[in-house]
Amino acid sequence: MLAGGSGTRLRPITHTSAKQLVPVANKPVLFYGLEAIAAAGITEIGIVVGSTHAEIEAAVGDGSRFGAQVTYLRQEAPLGLAHAVLIARDFLGEDDFVMYLGDNFIVGGINGLVERFVTERPAAQIMLTQVPDPRQFGVAELDATGRVVGLEEKPRRPKSDLALVGVYLFTPDVHEAVAELKPSWRGELEITDAIQWLIDRGRRVESSVISGYWKDTGNVADMLEVNRLVLESVEPRVEGKVDDASELIGRVVVERGAVVERSRIVGPVIIGPDVQIRDSYVGPFTSIAAECALAGSEIEYSIVLPRASISGVRRIESSLIGHDVVVTPAPSTPRAHRLVLGDHSQVQISS
Repeated sequence: MLAGGSGTRLRPITHTSAKQLVPVANKPVLFYGLEAIAAAGITEIGIVVGSTHAEIEAAVGDGSRFGAQVTYLRQEAPLGLAHAVLIARDFLGEDDFVMYLGDNFIVGGINGLVERFVTERPAAQIMLTQVPDPRQFGVAELDATGRVVGLEEKPRRPKSDLALVGVYLFTPDVHEAVAELKPSWRGELEITDAIQWLIDRGRRVESSVISGYWKDTGNVADMLEVNRLVLESVEPRVEGKVDDASELIGRVVVERGAVVERSRIVGPVIIGPDVQIRDSYVGPFTSIAAECALAGSEIEYSIVLPRASISGVRRIESSLIGHDVVVTPAPSTPRAHRLVLGDHSQVQISS
């Protein structure tokens, strides 16, 4: 599991927080991947961590909450996916393994993928999906029979619209490939180059084009979209306090310790533990994390991280609000119109 990236596309949130721990429906993205790996029967997990290692280690612990045993592998800098395989060499030994990018979100898990790999056991197995702008991803080129014949990382001129999804399965053959790599034009050891090395030497590389949902949650728009998708499946549940003057509509979760007063909540929405909501509107596809406060405000299609406070603000949409943020109205300032009007003018001014 790779969790060492710096998350530049999610700044400023990731200046102070690991991108893999940004929550989707009030649960870190990283946890969905760990759950998928454990559900596939894989219980020995190495997490490659970088500068945010302390935060990730504190959140994940020893892995027992996922039914797994976690080992942390330090990467001094984000030097490429293949570099992560290189530093994990002793941990991996001669075992087959799954490499899962910690900021990827895949609906349906990886059970079928793992079962196919165990049965057919190619040197590598990759997942592909069609994307509108493949220049942002590793891109696969297939021949007429669907066989992988070429791979390129973030090409300037993509040869297809098939991007590599952030889950790879390998036999120990890949270690030989990684040992031969030189840094790419990006200065990184590319996993696409390692897979291409296997292809060039006649090793079998299998692929499957997934039709299910996949997102690389590297930017705010994708985070909000994944949050929407997860919230679509929540079951309504009220464990906190909702007064008689409030209205809950649709699939709304109110966690223990939360208080909702004189407010209207239209689901799907999840309100975390010890949240205070008063005289406010919370619209669809919004997740509000623990210990937040919302007063006299409106918010919709947004993610609010723990301990944020929003007061007296009308209409927040499509937003990602970080830990301990305080949002209030700007001070009102006198406004005046200065006019020089000719004779017989007619002027309409919006107040």
